[in-house]
Amino acid sequence: MGQVIAFRRPPQPVPAGQPVLGLMSAVDFALRDLAEIMPHITLDSAREQAEACRAMLAEAFNAEIDAELDH
Repeated sequence: MGQVIAFRRPPQPVPAGQPVLGLMSAVDFALRDLAEIMPHITLDSAREQAEACRAMLAEAFNAEIDAELDH
């Protein structure tokens, strides 16, 4: 028997007037969510993982801001 290959559907165009969420906005939202969630994390290992994630996102966000300012 043959193998079925599923192709991705082409992306639908964004309707005019609708904002497109950019990667920088998504990272900013994730940083804000983590800041809001972290005080409620009680498990030490989960808190450490959340802090590592927050630090990585903040570093990437700040590096992108610095790169944009240099141009």
